[in-house]
Formats: sequence, C-alpha cells, structure tokens
Amino acid sequence: MKVRAPRHGLARVLSKRGVCSRTEAVRWIVAGRVSVDGRVVRDPEFPIAGDGQQRIAVDGGDLEEARRVYLMLNKPRGLVTTASDERGRDTVYRCFEGGLLDGRPLPWLAPVGRLDQASEGLLLFCNDPAWAARITDPESGPDKTYHVQIDVIPDAALLAAIEQGATHEGEHLRAKAARLLRTGTRNAWVEIVLDEGRNRQIRRLLAAFDIGVLRLVRVAIGGIVLGELPKGQWRALSAAEVASLALP
Repeated sequence: MKVRAPRHGLARVLSKRGVCSRTEAVRWIVAGRVSVDGRVVRDPEFPIAGDGQQRIAVDGGDLEEARRVYLMLNKPRGLVTTASDERGRDTVYRCFEGGLLDGRPLPWLAPVGRLDQASEGLLLFCNDPAWAARITDPESGPDKTYHVQIDVIPDAALLAAIEQGATHEGEHLRAKAARLLRTGTRNAWVEIVLDEGRNRQIRRLLAAFDIGVLRLVRVAIGGIVLGELPKGQWRALSAAEVASLALP
C-alpha cells in the first residue's frame, strides 16, 4: 500500500521554510504573488504535499529554503515585541534595521517567546518554527532566569512564599526559584527562575504579594546568558548554543 505524503496548507509551508511569517504568507498568497506548479494560488490553505515535488514560486522565483538564522537581542525597555504595532509604538525590529550577518542582509525573523514593553533583556529570534516551538514548550522548554528590582526588601519567608506560589485572577503562579541578589535602602534586586511561560507571569505573581516591579531583566534562557551584550544590540548564536537550547 502506497503511503501518501502528509499535506500542509500553503501559508504554513512558506512559514516553515523560514521565508516569512504565516501572517505575511497569507498576504502574499491572497495578493497573487505565490504560484504552485506554474499556477497562481490565492488560497492560503491550498494543500502542499510534504514530498517536495510541487514547485512553489514567489514573484516568479522558485522558493528556496531560507538559511536558518538564530539570534539573541538585548531588548531595551520601551519596545514592543511585534513586527508592527497598531498604536505606532517602536518595536524590537528597530534593532535589526540595516543588519548584516556574514555580509548578507538578515532574513525574516520571528521572536521566540515575548518580553512585554516594560521588560528588558534576552530575547531570541529565528526563522526556524520547529526550533522555536521546542524553546517555548511549557512542558519541556528551558528555564528562564530574570533579575527583578522590587519595591520591598524581602526576607527568607517571602522568597519561599514566591516559590510556593499564589493564585492571581484564578490562576496559580509560582517561581521555580527566588533568591536575594542585593538590597538598597528601599528596594532590592532578586533573581527569579521560571520553568514555565505565562503571560506577564512574574509581574502577576509578585502583585499577588503586593510587590511592585521597578525593573525586570531577563538574563538567561537555559544555558544562554545575556552577558555583556550592549542594550539594543544583537549577535548570532553559535551552533553549540542552538543545539543546547533544543535539547529535551
């Protein structure tokens, strides 16, 4: 019995090959820029077999698998993690304007996870959806480490309570680890490690203990550390770093 190759929608195929986001792929397809076997296709869900036998072209040129690129950015505070913003706010893509890697312009890249507008630090980008999915998987993805300036000076009991967790708006939130880094006269820096990724998790968790966040900086994802990378700058990940983050 002949086994048929699995089929995926055309927009998904463009995204999985790393040439654009799925949203952008839909725009290209609807605009008539994409053809399959010489015929323009305007249906983003048009089935494409996984055997690679169909010829896909964009603007008349054969579609090629984009070179895989993996970057880390030191995200500045105030930028939103999106390609475009309906409110006109600056986005993280401002940091990549005119960027070159090995003498060539950067391909399309998507953020791996998010940092909210007020947060700073390590943010990953790639054009490899499968790799990104492994990093962001809430069950098996790597731990994420943050340095957080808070408006109280915590004692050991409070740090233990943060690790135990609290319910905020019907959702139980907790930290895998919380430890004191240093203190001032009215505030302190703590290190918080998360082994799951929920929207605004640290801010919501600390709010449950009436703790205000003054600054929030992500400093590590798994074994990849922000280090001395300047604010607003990026660098390519090494092959070893890429492989280490993809490990289960």
